Amino acid sequence: MDGANHSVVSEFVFLGLSNSWEIQLVLFVFSSMLYVASMMGNSLIILTVTSDPHLHSPVYFLLANLSFIDLGVSSVTTPKMIYDIFRKRKVISFVISFGGCIAQIFFIHVVGGVEMVLLIAMAFDRYVAICKPLHYLTIMSPRMCIFFLVSAWMIGLIHSVIQLAFVVNLPFCGLNVLDSFYCDLPQLIRLACTDTYQLELMVTANSGLISVGSFFILIISYIVIIVTVQKHPSAGLSKALSTLSAHITVVVFFFGPLIFFYTWPSLSTQLDKFLAIFDALFTPFLNPIIYTFRNQEMKVAMRRVCRQLVSYRKIS
Repeated sequence: MDGANHSVVSEFVFLGLSNSWEIQLVLFVFSSMLYVASMMGNSLIILTVTSDPHLHSPVYFLLANLSFIDLGVSSVTTPKMIYDIFRKRKVISFVISFGGCIAQIFFIHVVGGVEMVLLIAMAFDRYVAICKPLHYLTIMSPRMCIFFLVSAWMIGLIHSVIQLAFVVNLPFCGLNVLDSFYCDLPQLIRLACTDTYQLELMVTANSGLISVGSFFILIISYIVIIVTVQKHPSAGLSKALSTLSAHITVVVFFFGPLIFFYTWPSLSTQLDKFLAIFDALFTPFLNPIIYTFRNQEMKVAMRRVCRQLVSYRKIS
């Protein structure tokens, strides 16, 4: 392929989610509400954990960082999707520059990689809390928490850079229409004017196998915890176990769409869109609800912070 062809395509066209104005209106209202609720819920968790001394513990440190990442998950694709739906009556399709497309892919895989590692760290935290409670504070020391956080960002960045290496030099010389509302590797690779079979296999190996592998590591760790609890039942473990179901639910919601999207990327365009919406909107929205619904300590702290915010507003 001639080198001049590499720069022919300077932008990509999104077809969006639907051509029906009624469906677009529902999606606009629904997406806007979920996005605002997600941003408020995750921001409230971060504010609560940082401002309440009672929550300065490893599990809440990891939860606050997960909420911070969920802010990124919501913001990488959702604001543009909402804006494009709002403009749909005036324009037929939407464009994104080549650089903007690459930036979306970069941030999608950074926040995705970081969240995977944080979920594994949170599973390890629950394992130590339930199976080795006497050594919990020794094992989950501040140094260990910082190690998990730094490792999560390093792995996320490395994973994303590897993904970008797959596509940044691909020749795009004609086709530039994406039947989607955002950029990601499976759709983008199919537009390259070269044989991409081996490249698609590498993307599946890098994203699909990482997702599947991390998912099974987490499920196995939770099985070990459950078996340990059954062998050594104790009333004192009820508080730790109350959060275990929440962790498992979040893991299933996060990894389910990723596994389908990257392991079987060509099943259905409509299914891909649904899974992408679920991952970008529902998961960040549900995480604050799931982690606080059965956590009395967090609910009390959040009510305390809300009262402080209301009283501060009245004073000012």
